[in-house]
This record gives sequence, structure tokens and C-alpha cells, in this order.
Amino acid sequence: MKVATKPAAIVAALLLGALTCLSGCATTGMQRSEKTGATMQTVENDIRLAVAQVDVTGVSLADLVKPGQPDVKKAYGIYAANVDKMENLGKKLLEHAEKMSTQGKDYFEEWRKQGNKYTNPEIQALSEQRRSDLSAVFVKISEASIGVKGAAKNYLSDISEIRTYLSNDLTPKGVEAITPVSNKAVTDGENLKGAVNGLLPAIVNARAELAQGGTK
Repeated sequence: MKVATKPAAIVAALLLGALTCLSGCATTGMQRSEKTGATMQTVENDIRLAVAQVDVTGVSLADLVKPGQPDVKKAYGIYAANVDKMENLGKKLLEHAEKMSTQGKDYFEEWRKQGNKYTNPEIQALSEQRRSDLSAVFVKISEASIGVKGAAKNYLSDISEIRTYLSNDLTPKGVEAITPVSNKAVTDGENLKGAVNGLLPAIVNARAELAQGGTK
């Protein structure tokens, strides 16, 4: 598993945020890891859906503003519907993101508390080292998420404002005038995809680290 109001924070807190219901629950480390891994899989799936929707939205926008579009009204309806889908995916990703930071801390704090129960100093040291190593893996998710935030905000703002503009002026001149902005929106969509694709390896690595019994 540059995307906070729409996908962005889509993602930063996005993933560690995947650590739902971990603290305060009377669960074993294995149970917490399994729950976290499963939640991160869901987050990863949501990200991939968002990336696919960027492509679909871009195609519908290009079709809308292409010269000689025979049915501008229909093309606009398709584009507007795709913007709605993109915004919904962004909202879902943001919900993941808003939970990330605090839940990630809770996860590792619970591990630290349980680690402090060891009387064998070697086991204590192993637990602390492993917790430190895994924490570093999750930090990479947070770092990779930073670029998603800005990219998501830019992209979602672009496609939403284009929809609003064209809803008020779907004339040939209106469509022609917005075309340069639409081209920028497509570029911003590619930037968002690039930022998100940089995040996915960090999610995959974290899930692999959490996999129980060697299953990844």
C-alpha cells in the first residue's frame, strides 16, 4: 500500500492509519498484525481504484474538450459523473489518512508496553529491535505519503472547477477556453499517479513485514 481534504492526506496518515482498533483492544501481537495487514490491503485496493479512476476521468475530459465533439452535453455528463467518483474515492482515502498518525503510534506503543513485560534481557532486546525495525518501515509509508497530499489537492481542485465552469458555459467557446486548463488537469492527474505509485511499494513492504507464518 503531491495523495487532505480529498485524497491526500489521501494518504499519508492514510496507511499507518490502517492500524485500526489496535490500541485499547485486548489482542495479541499476532492478532494486531493480522488486523493491520488486512486493513492495509483494503487501503492498497482503494489506492489502486483511485489510480484507475484518474485514468478514466482523464479520458472523459479529453473526449469532452476535443475539437468537433458531436455531443458535448453527453460528454459533459460522463465527465461530471467521473469527477463524482473521483471525489468519493478521495474522501475514502482521506478517511484512512485522518486515522493514520494516531493509530500508528497506538500500535507501536502497545507493542512497547507488552515488550516491557519480558524478564529475559535477550528477548527484551529482540522485541525492541524488531519494533524499531518495523516502525522504520511504517515511517517510509508516511514519508511517501507527503507527495500524494499536494498532488491530490491540485488534481481534485482542477477537475472539480472544470466541471463547475462547464456547467455554466458549455458553449463551443466556453469549451475551447477551458481546454488549456483541462490539459493541466490531465498533467496533474499523472503527477498524482506518480506520487501514489511511489507509495504503493512502501505499503506492500509493510504488509510483507506483518505477514504471519511466511504468507505474503
